[in-house]
Amino acid sequence: MESAAASILKRAVEMDNNKQYTMAFVLYQEGVQILLDSMKETKEPTKQKHFSTRASEYLDRAEKIKALIEKQKTTGTYRELIKVETGSIKYGYDSVFGRFLDTTVTYIYIEDPYIRAFHQCQNLVRFCELAVRKCHSLSKISLITTPDPEDKKSQIARLEELKQSLSSHLISFEYTFSDTLHDRQITFSNGWVIKIGRGLDYFKAPNGKFVLGACDLELRPCLETTIDIFHKNQLKNDNT
Repeated sequence: MESAAASILKRAVEMDNNKQYTMAFVLYQEGVQILLDSMKETKEPTKQKHFSTRASEYLDRAEKIKALIEKQKTTGTYRELIKVETGSIKYGYDSVFGRFLDTTVTYIYIEDPYIRAFHQCQNLVRFCELAVRKCHSLSKISLITTPDPEDKKSQIARLEELKQSLSSHLISFEYTFSDTLHDRQITFSNGWVIKIGRGLDYFKAPNGKFVLGACDLELRPCLETTIDIFHKNQLKNDNT
């Protein structure tokens, strides 16, 4: 447990130094919890004191980061830029989007020109699964994408199937097509906006059906891309 805490907190400090504050905050919390659990497990007073002191230090930093995020959200100046290198892992949807998804999210607006092919539509389903699990007040998901010039019929069939599935969870799903759409971004009703250079399709194809990463996107190697995260207090009415 001590080794796990050290690894997580080391990554938290790296994220902190890179000004990736939302990720650093989550990692600090996770690492501190492991330190507190370790303190309960050990009977050695010296170790207990050590764990308590370190947990207090990291918790204090986490609270300062939380205040910084809230301040920059209020002023509309928060921005976080992540550069994903080719072949890197641990950038699954939960890692990228999960920390912004909670009960304050009532709708999600997706702009992605490439929700066409089978695997791209599967990516959308995976994202929706995460949103349904995390956002208990979610009532609507909207998608704007481009029509598949080779097989629009299959594209619509997949989106209709997703629409029916989401409706069983009392979530409406609307999709529209645009021939000129280029930008890729996802907007949450709590004000967070995530732009990814490649949209939802930033993973490499797995090297087989029975390899790590075939099912768990956290373990699947990525293509090179950038993730731009910012917060807007005022969202456009057409996103609601």
